[in-house]
Amino acid sequence: MRITRFRPLLVSCCFVLLMSLVPSLTAATLCVNPHRAGCYATIQAAVNHASPGDVVKVAPGTYKEYVTIGIPISIIGADDESTIVDATGLAHGFFVDGFDHAGLSNVTISGFTVENALYEGVLVVSAANVTIHGNEINDNDTSPGLLFTGATTGCPDQPGAGSYENDETGDCGGALHLVGTSHAVVSDNLITGNADGVLISDETAESHDNLLIHNLVKDNPLECGIVLASHPPAGHAAPPFAPHFGVDNNTVAENVSTGNGVQIGGSGVGMFTDGAGPGHVTGNLVVRNKLIGNGLGGVALHTHVGPAFGLPADNMSGNIIVGNFIAKNLADQADTATPGSVGININSGGGGSPVFGTVISYNVIRDEDVDIAINTPAEADIHLNDLGGGKIGVADVCAFDKASICKGSINATENYWGCPNGPGAAGCATVSGSDISFAPWLHNFSQDDEDHDR
Repeated sequence: MRITRFRPLLVSCCFVLLMSLVPSLTAATLCVNPHRAGCYATIQAAVNHASPGDVVKVAPGTYKEYVTIGIPISIIGADDESTIVDATGLAHGFFVDGFDHAGLSNVTISGFTVENALYEGVLVVSAANVTIHGNEINDNDTSPGLLFTGATTGCPDQPGAGSYENDETGDCGGALHLVGTSHAVVSDNLITGNADGVLISDETAESHDNLLIHNLVKDNPLECGIVLASHPPAGHAAPPFAPHFGVDNNTVAENVSTGNGVQIGGSGVGMFTDGAGPGHVTGNLVVRNKLIGNGLGGVALHTHVGPAFGLPADNMSGNIIVGNFIAKNLADQADTATPGSVGININSGGGGSPVFGTVISYNVIRDEDVDIAINTPAEADIHLNDLGGGKIGVADVCAFDKASICKGSINATENYWGCPNGPGAAGCATVSGSDISFAPWLHNFSQDDEDHDR
């Protein structure tokens, strides 16, 4: 598996990951090899006979099974090319089940190809400190009839529907789904050919403090590459919806997300609430990712309910979008539409929930009709970006979206607009819409973005 490498972001993250892959001194090691005496023939058989803290080492081969994990354990394949979990006709390849095993923590899955599941290749529910490292999660979401409807139910015969999964139409959970999960590390995985890539949601509990780093998420055609989505709590698939638990303080760092959502519409990285009750997506960090050629914006933040509909506002405050390279994505759609392809779209839709405290800085944006689009009845702050997309650098799209609440303002000072002379000058990007301040601007952009283009 070849994954684009980056300069390290967090040294401590590497240490935590390394330690999570090292067995404890008291752990037993169980082997899985159907051709070797003394080893288990299946991964599930080894897991069933393991004790907390044990390590299951899996020999090269193809294992046609659906592995359920309910204890702290490490499951290590020989490598991600030769050790294959083929879940054809089965719900998942791996299911880390903290829903039925309360307090589940410290599970590692590493060194596998996981393919052909009806729904998620890897599903993690209500667990903590889970490590998903060095895998290929490919060609899952094979259930027929995947069609996005916006309903909170709709995946045919999906296990857990109504218990721990809502709002899955169109992807049925994607390649890797973290539900009510905290402090997970998802690193150095190749994720391709699924409906969507990585989904973090909150049906069973708050999903918080997870790290997605150094993953290659590409060519998942039906939904987004990486999604942080707030859904109704389990058991609330119809009105009245309860407040959502929240998808908060997660870090999406140094991933490549490209070619996702091109059939129906999906962003490189999405932060969404679904309109089914007051959602909660706050304090997340999207940093130094490469987001190219996706079916919506490179980064899309959508809220769909709020005071315009006489409903409580979503909470989408305090998210940070910094240091990303964004290029050649497509236009946003529906009530969060943009007038052409878009790099970053911060959008309250028609509901008018104000989006407070978003930080948009040090991003490099190329080959977009609109580099940064804003529709929210609050102040948006956009500073220190390279707005070299070539057309509109910053746009207020509230009127374009036909929103009924259009009282926001945009502070877009101290950006580079593609030339030294500022917005509207020859060779510079422009502004579109009212109440956008842009002076003073930067006369050059000092961040070296050559590493993004490699």
